[in-house]
This record gives sequence, C-alpha cells and structure tokens, in this order.
Amino acid sequence: MKAVAGRLTARSWMGAVFLFLYLPIVTLVVLSFNASPMVTNWGGWSVRWYEALAKDTEIISGFRLSLEIAFLTGCSSVLLGTLAALSLHRFKRFPGRTLFAGMVNSPLVMPEVIIGLSLLLMLVSVQRMFGFPERGFGTIWLGHTLLGMAYATVVVLSRLQEVSPSLEEAAQDLGCRPLQVFFLVTLPLISQAIASAWLLTFTLSLDDVVLSAFLSGPGSTTMPITIFSRARLGLSPSVNTVATITVAVVSVGVIAASVLMARAERRRAQEVAAAYRAG
Repeated sequence: MKAVAGRLTARSWMGAVFLFLYLPIVTLVVLSFNASPMVTNWGGWSVRWYEALAKDTEIISGFRLSLEIAFLTGCSSVLLGTLAALSLHRFKRFPGRTLFAGMVNSPLVMPEVIIGLSLLLMLVSVQRMFGFPERGFGTIWLGHTLLGMAYATVVVLSRLQEVSPSLEEAAQDLGCRPLQVFFLVTLPLISQAIASAWLLTFTLSLDDVVLSAFLSGPGSTTMPITIFSRARLGLSPSVNTVATITVAVVSVGVIAASVLMARAERRRAQEVAAAYRAG
C-alpha cells in the first residue's frame, strides 16, 4: 500500500509540475485562434490573426532577423564553447587558468542588464575611436555569443569529463595523430553535447530581450523586442500567433534533434557491441 501511495504521490506531483509548466503555453496556442480582438474574451475559432500576421511586415522582419542571429549565435557559441571546454579539460594547470574559467562562467551568474550595459558602453567607446561598429545585427550577435558561449562551455565540459581518457590513448597507440584523435574519437563522443549546446544557445538567443534591447539599433529590431513593445501598449491576438509559431518551430527542432541523437546513440552502441564481439 505504501508503495502504491508513493507512486500515486510522485505521479500527482509530476502531473502538477507539467500542468504548471505547459498549461500557459497551451492556453496561448488556443487563444491564437480566438476570433475576438480582446484577448480576455472568447469569440469563437478563427484564423484571422494568422492571416493578419502574414501581412505584418514588422513582425515578419523581426522574426527573420531573430532566426538569423540565433542560428549564427548557436554556431559561434558552440565553436568557442567547445574550444574553451577542451582547454579547461585538457590543461589542468596553466597561467591564468582560474581567471579564464571565471571569465567563461561569469555570464551565467551575472545579470543580463549588467552584461548589456557593459557591452553597450564598450561598443560606444570603440565606435567613437574607430567609427565602427554600428549597433545592429553584428552587435546583437556579439552579445548573444558572449552569453551563449558560457552555456555551451558548461554543457560540453560536463560531457568531456565523462569521456574515458583510455579511448584517446588507445587511438594514439594505434598511430593516430592528435588532430586525428580529436576528429575520429573525441568529436563523435561529444557530438550529442555539442548538438544540445547548439539547441540551448539557439533558443536563448531567439527569445532574448535584455541584451537585444541594449545592442540593437535602427532597422535591427528582433522579434522579442517587437513583441515586448506591443505588449506594453496592450495585448493583441497577433502576439499569440507569433508565440505559437515560435513554439512550433522550437518544438519541431528539439524533437528532430532528439530523434537524430537517439539514433546516433543506438548506432554507436551497436558498433561498440560489435567491436567487443569481434575482439
């Protein structure tokens, strides 16, 4: 009886947590089909706001800009984060290692307002001295990469710490050079962590408001800033449609990545089992 009661309690808590997390999203998706212009009043099912969104050039432009920045942020964050993680994992002692690790991890604990303000002051000073860069696409990408690199480093480093050094040593004993060891052994072992880091930094960049507000300029308004500006003037059902499409895009991406990573993991497990049987 105690075991049954424990399972029921655990499932109840799990259900409550999922309800708390996902009920607002489900509500938002349903309200995006509300025919009434008032968000708080239900006027029946309609796709009028999706039709209106197709003609909203401001939202479409902001969404396209956000996707471009998020894609580049994911790539640059993963590249820099992987290099930082490899440095921290491979080299246990080098001058300035503690400072380097602290600087890499500081964006995780520092408020985004401070990061955005610091970057803004630095960019303004650089622009006064050299005449560039203008605030816009590049500066937003720079700020998002700074934040995303910290998350990517933590994700990749945690995976590197689980990789057995004997695998790399065995590859070197068989004649592989360090670069070959990285691409043939290390990189496949941490590929899932790299993919997870890319998805995480992509999502963080896609919905970032604070850094984008500090670093954006004329003609470079991202989708979250546009939504936030409109929300201050009163909620509109068109905002719900944008949020619904964003949720759908992110969900499809996460599901597709999860399926691909699961297939890769099963394939690698089968290859390892076949290697053991052959040995």
